[in-house]
Amino acid sequence: MSDATATRADEPGGGASRLQQGAIALAGATRFASGVLMGTAMAVYVGRGGSAFAVSMVLTAYFLGMTVFAPVWGAVADVTGRRRAVMVGTSLVATLLVLPLTVVEGVWGPIGLRALYAVFAVGFQPVMLAVVSDLGGDEARGRSLGFFNSARGVGFAGGQVAAGVLLGLLAPAGLYLAIAGLSLVSTVAAALVSDPAPAPERTPSVRAVGAEIRRRLLPAVEDREHLRTNGLWWLYVALALRNMTVLGVMSLMPVYLVDTVLAGGVDLLGAVLAAELVMGVLLAINPTGQSVFMVLFGRVADSSGRKPLIVAGMAGSGAFALVEAAAALPAGLWPRLALAGLGMVVIAAAFSAMTTGALAFIGDVAPQERRSELMGLRSTAKGVGGVVGPPTIGAVATVAGMRAAFAVGSALAFLAAALVARTLAESRPGGVAPDERSVSTPAMANDD
Repeated sequence: MSDATATRADEPGGGASRLQQGAIALAGATRFASGVLMGTAMAVYVGRGGSAFAVSMVLTAYFLGMTVFAPVWGAVADVTGRRRAVMVGTSLVATLLVLPLTVVEGVWGPIGLRALYAVFAVGFQPVMLAVVSDLGGDEARGRSLGFFNSARGVGFAGGQVAAGVLLGLLAPAGLYLAIAGLSLVSTVAAALVSDPAPAPERTPSVRAVGAEIRRRLLPAVEDREHLRTNGLWWLYVALALRNMTVLGVMSLMPVYLVDTVLAGGVDLLGAVLAAELVMGVLLAINPTGQSVFMVLFGRVADSSGRKPLIVAGMAGSGAFALVEAAAALPAGLWPRLALAGLGMVVIAAAFSAMTTGALAFIGDVAPQERRSELMGLRSTAKGVGGVVGPPTIGAVATVAGMRAAFAVGSALAFLAAALVARTLAESRPGGVAPDERSVSTPAMANDD
């Protein structure tokens, strides 16, 4: 092990200085806080005048942008070598696109603006993940990614709690201004992050960048070998299936909690708390748990491997949907609260295990020159689930009710877990024999 690698392995942020760790954590926390605050608040606003299907489209609008543009921005960052510029530029445009929401009213206008916002907001994550993965190196990649995702979890938790509080305190215009402020903080923090990759000798032309992006995103049959390594392609398929379950359920969760689980408010020691406030606290359990579980599972990924975490996380995602479906069954309020809270703990652990394992897996098998691209393709797989899952679960909920929709949707996550167990080969350096890491799984041999 080189001295540089040893240093990375010994530091909690994966080798970054304290300033860099702080900038990465602040950029991640505020980026995801602003995004989840927008999504939760908009779902509640749309739910006041729209159907369950319209509410589900709030999340779909975001993931439609993610599906198409996350790998595009990742490829732009890889091809140009200007990863920090891509992060800052896309974040700045996303910040500016929040401002029209202060004046646009109704149901479908805000949803359309959210889709446009997503086109640029999704440029942040794949590029930052590639930077953080490089900082960790082979020996501490799991811990480095766990550190970033822990900060991300803190931002999610803060965003959910803020949504519960601000929905009762601010008019929509004021709330959207707060979102824009958080997004601007993330943009400034991203500008302070140093990219460990060497600077390019020259910047390619726009035409050359466009041609390379097309080649990467629509590769010829003979140029797909990197997608076969250790069963990588099947990981993306499983991620899409799993996210259909979780994102479909989550798209309806704010309305489900307010109108069904918490109907009438919560009487706590004689004080009746607004259902929206309790909703925000319940939703915050998930990302708060992630901030702890991400660090824990980052160490597990480095010591015990990536595949077990991915399988367990996907199976746990199915269990989450079933627990939340059961949360409306008890007659008493407190048992319903307990089940709803338990479901959020389950998804916090499941998501943390799956995400840490999947990101470390991709970092292991991705060539250096494709790392941002393949991190972005993970976002695309997630986006496919976000585009298909919410309207599917929302349509079922409109016909059969939310509990039935949650229960039906859980099957997709269990299918994803079975697919990963069957097709992936462990990628942890030193965890398997080298010849096992360089070949496709039998299930992928005929897949072009």
